[in-house]
This record gives sequence, C-alpha cells and structure tokens, in this order.
Amino acid sequence: MLIENNIIRYYLRNTYFITGTAYAGKSTAAKMISERYGLILCGENYFTEVADKAAQPEIQPDLCYIRILTDWKDFVTRSPQEYERWMYSTGREAAGFEVAQLISLSQKGKVIVDTNIPLDILHEISDHDHVAVMLSPQSMSVERFFDRSDPEKQFLLSVIESCDDPGSVMENYRQGLALINSRRHYDEYAKSGFFTLTREDDGKDTRDEVCNALAAHFGLSDAG
Repeated sequence: MLIENNIIRYYLRNTYFITGTAYAGKSTAAKMISERYGLILCGENYFTEVADKAAQPEIQPDLCYIRILTDWKDFVTRSPQEYERWMYSTGREAAGFEVAQLISLSQKGKVIVDTNIPLDILHEISDHDHVAVMLSPQSMSVERFFDRSDPEKQFLLSVIESCDDPGSVMENYRQGLALINSRRHYDEYAKSGFFTLTREDDGKDTRDEVCNALAAHFGLSDAG
C-alpha cells in the first residue's frame, strides 16, 4: 500500500523536525523547545523500541544489524566506508517507523523530533517552516564524539577500549565519523533549502539564542 506524500504531510502538520550533523546541538535544542513550548519530545532513536520488534532483515537489513550482532567489537572495527554506508542506510530504513510513530503522537499535540529522516523524504512529507537543519564543524563531531556522558557513546567507548589494539580501533572509528560528517554530507545539509543554523567552535553558550531562532522559524513564539 502506498500512502501519498500530501496525506502524510497533512497528518504531520503538528510535527517539527530538527536534523543535521553530529554535535550541532540538535538534542539540546529539541529538549529546550519541548520544555518551553509544551511540545511532545521525540529524542534521538525514539523509534527503536518498535523497530526492534517489527523490522525484518529482508526489508530493513541495516536496522536489523544490531539485533543479530554477537560481538560489539565487530561494530567498532568495521571499515570507515562501511560505517558511513550503514549509518545513512539506517536513517532511510527507519524513516517509515518514524513517520508512523509521529503520525500517532502528533494527534495528541505538537511534536518536536530529533531525526535522521533523509532530506529528500523531509522535502516530500513536511513543509519548509516545519524543518530545521543544525550544523557543526567536522572537528567537533569527530573529536568530541565521546565527550558526552550518554550511555550509548560510553558503551561504544568501553568496547573500543576492550579491543586488542584500542588506539588503532579508535583511529579507525574516528575515520568513520569523519566520513559520516564529511564536507560532502555537510554541504548536502547546508544546501538542502531548509532553514539552517551553524554551531561555531568558539565555546560560547548559544543555547537560548538557538532555541529562540528555532521557535521563531517554527512559529512557536506565541505557543503556550
């Protein structure tokens, strides 16, 4: 069954998307908007509970990769090229799960989502004033990837440190991160036609400024 994009766009009229590169502040911005304006928050990987149950290897092979993984050392030692391919493929495979869940949630109120739905799909299912792109320098997304305390990244760090040659494994993993956040992908986001905010590596706290800019773009400034 095919559901036309105009139908999906209508049902997602209460959903606001934030996408972009790693370490651009997407999660923080989504959380702040949720708290300030009373939106339902869908943070990173919010769809995985359903996807873990419903994804099928013959349909969503890359989403199912983690499910069949027997040794996490295989995950962190993949080639940088395979890591890049897998990352963007999972975003595309997950789009259907995200859209289905967002349609359900957005009937209860406005939703703010930190998403990896591909740009071409966002153009099809949402409006310009419902999507924002956040960007960061490649150096931040690569060098500071493990600076965060969230369990997922700390778990991956522990796996890398448990490998026989953790230094080489870390370098290999960072090369993968560099490809995922390469200039080519950066330019795809920057030239997407969506509203864009760029984070500078200057140490300034711009969270309020960013939140205000996003709220104005989304038309939430007068929201309750």
